[in-house]
Amino acid sequence: MAFGRSPGHVAGLPREAFRPSPIFLGIVALFIVSGWMTWTGFGNVQIDVFLFVAAGWTVSLCLHEYAHALVAYKGGDHDVAHRGYLTLDPMKYAHPLLSFVLPVVFLLIGGIGLPGGAVWVNHGAIRNRFTDSLISFVGPATNMVLAVVLVVPFALGLDTGGDPAFWAALAFLAFLQLTASILNFVPMPGVDGGNLLFPWLSPQWQRGFNHVAPYGMLLLIALLWSPVINAWFFEVVFAFGDVIGLPSSLVGDGLDLFRFWS
Repeated sequence: MAFGRSPGHVAGLPREAFRPSPIFLGIVALFIVSGWMTWTGFGNVQIDVFLFVAAGWTVSLCLHEYAHALVAYKGGDHDVAHRGYLTLDPMKYAHPLLSFVLPVVFLLIGGIGLPGGAVWVNHGAIRNRFTDSLISFVGPATNMVLAVVLVVPFALGLDTGGDPAFWAALAFLAFLQLTASILNFVPMPGVDGGNLLFPWLSPQWQRGFNHVAPYGMLLLIALLWSPVINAWFFEVVFAFGDVIGLPSSLVGDGLDLFRFWS
């Protein structure tokens, strides 16, 4: 999710501004280790799945925000590097509500991948409207690419080895990427899909957009509480899943394993 306007400036940037942070590398390590634990059935398989999915989701969140920041940097806003957005550190993308509360709540109770974080972009520094739109596009596009990558083993018939819980967890993680991508492509103010359209709107429409944008994600979440819209949303997600080869039967198994407390 990329939004906001900040005063940008260009200055000498240390290499540390572009290196993956220790926090991100630690999360990647947890993802790999918990994946091995899930694959081998080491210890409590439900705890293994929880750690594997939670760590994988956090890695994807960092990549989502990094994609926004990288395109913004290439497009002229060098302030994103000063803010630490190019280090993949999830704490740099922090927004108390968007980064932690809502994504965790929706993941735990609804099995929906709701991207958190926030990359503040100085849109005045971006060279053209196309690049401005591309900044918003690449975030959810990253989730879609990750979803495709995660289902490749299923498409190649590699899902025969290891503990079955591993494949259920992988399917559920791919499902989360799809939900995140589709939600973020909704053309609503305050969501990447709406921000993608913003540079092409008239000044009058942009003013109206800015009034709604702070509440856009909350409005989208409220809509998902409607049984009709919720059912329609999941139909769309599973339809996309069928297109890319996501085994829908394993998604529910992955969710059940992930929610070890139920």
